[in-house]
Amino acid sequence: MEYMQAPASSSQGNILCCTCGVPIAPNPANMCVACLRTQVDISEGIPKQVTVHFCKQCERYLQPPATWVQCALESRELLALCLKKLKSSMSKVRLIDAGFLWTEPHSKRIKMKLTIQKEVMNGAILQQVFVVEFVIQSQMCDDCHRVEAKDFWKAVVQVRQKTVHKKTFYYLEQLILKHKLHQNALNIKEIHEGIDFYYGSKQHAQKMVDFLQCTVPCRSKTSQRLISHDIHSNTYNYKSTFSMEIVPVCKDNVVCLSPRLAQSLGNMGQVCVCIRVTSTIHLIDPRTLQIAEVDGNTYWRNPFNGLFNPSQLEEFIVMDTDIIRDQKLGAGAGMRSNKHTLAEVWVQKTSEMNTSQQYHCRTFLGHLLNIGDLVLGFDFANSNINDEYLNKMNPHHVPDVVLIKKSYDRSRRVKRRNWKLQEMARDREGMDTDDERQYQDFLEDLEEDEALRKNVNIFRDASKIPVESDTDDDGAPRVSLAEMLEELSLTDATGGEGADMMTD
Repeated sequence: MEYMQAPASSSQGNILCCTCGVPIAPNPANMCVACLRTQVDISEGIPKQVTVHFCKQCERYLQPPATWVQCALESRELLALCLKKLKSSMSKVRLIDAGFLWTEPHSKRIKMKLTIQKEVMNGAILQQVFVVEFVIQSQMCDDCHRVEAKDFWKAVVQVRQKTVHKKTFYYLEQLILKHKLHQNALNIKEIHEGIDFYYGSKQHAQKMVDFLQCTVPCRSKTSQRLISHDIHSNTYNYKSTFSMEIVPVCKDNVVCLSPRLAQSLGNMGQVCVCIRVTSTIHLIDPRTLQIAEVDGNTYWRNPFNGLFNPSQLEEFIVMDTDIIRDQKLGAGAGMRSNKHTLAEVWVQKTSEMNTSQQYHCRTFLGHLLNIGDLVLGFDFANSNINDEYLNKMNPHHVPDVVLIKKSYDRSRRVKRRNWKLQEMARDREGMDTDDERQYQDFLEDLEEDEALRKNVNIFRDASKIPVESDTDDDGAPRVSLAEMLEELSLTDATGGEGADMMTD
């Protein structure tokens, strides 16, 4: 019988704590947990009392720097908000657990139990549990502050047009002033590519949306955001947003229609000129004088954009002109304009007078142009245009030059102008330096287009004395005195003495 020696079992021995002498398992610090906690406080630097801002009106908490969030008591959202308050002070410790301790709902106190770990002396990991008290302090949020200050809105109408020129906005402004739709607006703010109207009720905003849909070709989108909810009366408070997008086509824009749309409009040419934008887009074919109207629904099904910016207009001088009479249209052709005259003209750029380069084109301005007149137009022959439909056209059907309007001396027209327009009071931001030139273009359009003036209130400018002389008469169109309105003021109604009595 053989004797087998059992393997020796290794057992870890205990050591004595270097501070209190209690037998403990060996650890890097050679100290018991109680003595280690007396030597090291891993929660040092973490505030035990923190302030949380709460809005009584909307029952939201402030999440710095300026965000207000809706949080229920003992919810995950509130837990995350409270921990973000301690995030900067807990960068050197590890968060193990966090939870709420029950407090009285009306005590304005929130207690949270935190469990953290940290590596202390000689690599020992110490875990500690402590309580942080959050004090709820009342503070009114910006939204509720505006409500209390009677400067709040419940609906906003955002009008946008993705184009360079603001002719449509200037025309729309005059329509709004004429129908007095701006009186219900709490604030009007002009921004890049559009304007915002703020209203205190959704009904007033809806009225503005209906007006815009009747006056300009546009499309709309509606959205709303829940602000508050009363669970007792089951009432909801929403903020509505109406987004209105106007077609990106202005007066005097040259456009290229799709073949399908041009055929549906009476087999007119694809290259057309926009002569007016009202509730529809009014187009004219400079080669045949065909006219057509494109409404908003038709445009969004077959969209097209302007080929040039108004700043790309070039000045030409008329070298020769020939009126075309008895122009025959093809089968299925639409209506022709009776206000314009078709003509063939030879023009030359004023910047190329030292050369012999001339351009031949057809124009709808035959009733206005004479030899030696200046005219503004777009040069197709020397332009690089990136357009889907224009690139697919037969090059022989693309004109070299498209003439837009006759050019007059602007300084003389400004001196003779004895009328003015009203403007809406609005906040402006991000204004361009080109706005004054665009506004002068709109005033000239009103002088040249009688149909456009019918929808605009024009007031006589009593402070301006027009300059009249025989040499200044260059044939530029004017606004007649019969079309002007008298601007009402207290001095006109009661006289000078009555005005003093009204101001006392």
